[in-house]
Amino acid sequence: MIFVSKYLVPKGYLGLAFYPFVFLKSKVLKEDTVLINHESIHLKQQVELLIVPFYLWYCIEFFIRLLQFKKWQLAYRNISFEREAYANERNLDYLKHRKLWSFLKYLRNNEF
Repeated sequence: MIFVSKYLVPKGYLGLAFYPFVFLKSKVLKEDTVLINHESIHLKQQVELLIVPFYLWYCIEFFIRLLQFKKWQLAYRNISFEREAYANERNLDYLKHRKLWSFLKYLRNNEF
């Protein structure tokens, strides 16, 4: 389910997936299929990790990446969940063929 709320989406971001919802910064973004696909990939990741462990993993990995890269945006872009979503957001059929735990192959330390 998609909601529009400029207040719930952090500054500098267009969307946010928080199972089972996708929050978008503005109404026009509902038409952005790439963004919707990106956030849908996050919903799938959240489900396969049973939601709460996803958020724990996401936060822990973010802080590890922040120590590693020393820059907020670079740390964010190198979280395995984000790397998978960004790498596949333009493939609108990705979720139809995505294998379980696919985000794991994005854990290695290659800078995005």
